[in-house]
Amino acid sequence: MKKASLFLVLLLSAMIVLAGCGSSNKSESGSSDDNTFKVGLEAGYAPFNWTQNDDSNGGVKIQGTQQYAGGYDVEIAKKIADGLGKKLVIVKTEWDGLVPALTSGKIDAIIAGMSPTAERKKTIDFSDNYYKSNLVMVVKKGGKYEGATSIQDFKGAKITAQLNTFHYSVIDQIKGVKKATAMDNFPAMRVALESGIIDGYVSERPEAVSASSANDKFAMVEFKDGFKTSEDDTAIAVGLEKGDKSIDKINEILKGISEESRTQIMDEAIKNQPAAK
Repeated sequence: MKKASLFLVLLLSAMIVLAGCGSSNKSESGSSDDNTFKVGLEAGYAPFNWTQNDDSNGGVKIQGTQQYAGGYDVEIAKKIADGLGKKLVIVKTEWDGLVPALTSGKIDAIIAGMSPTAERKKTIDFSDNYYKSNLVMVVKKGGKYEGATSIQDFKGAKITAQLNTFHYSVIDQIKGVKKATAMDNFPAMRVALESGIIDGYVSERPEAVSASSANDKFAMVEFKDGFKTSEDDTAIAVGLEKGDKSIDKINEILKGISEESRTQIMDEAIKNQPAAK
């Protein structure tokens, strides 16, 4: 019995040591200890990110699937991964699951058109901005709201935005608006708009350009009298775990991408986006 007990103690000790060796620790050279840079994104927010069936136009394989991710975020993620000397791995993740995936170590970074809002900064860190955009509205082409110049022109309209985004909160700035239930993703909002369930949805300019380019039934409304937002609300940055030492290197990489290059990447993303479903 004593020998059996000693064997069990040794076995348990070995298991503990092996478990410790398998834990994920961050390193200064860029995220996890292995040679991958795992990036979480929805793959459903064109032109920032989308899902496609092949590797055309620089698509990157989505982990655990036969599909690929493309878009502006993917191109930025490639540049960061290259700068870190890592292999890029795309992990398709629902919007609400991105921050939990990051804090639990399932991904190394969020590169998903995410704004570095004050609320999010309580939980995760952010890099310097890699894009800045304005809020607009996507409506039906030829409808009563296409000619709007002020957000107040949407009084009485059924308006929504993506769940758990500041886009949804700014709807309250419209007096008399019929604020519809927030939706999980942009494809769902596009379907709701086309079917008449909503009159419009709040978006950022690149997505709205993407939506109206992909579907001739949609139009983008830009405002002279628009939504009141903070700079952080309309900026987009890389989300990182609190204390991630790779943030300085990532900022250095982002600094090396000129404004001209960023504009070109976005223009290419809009041109290459899949047709709206």
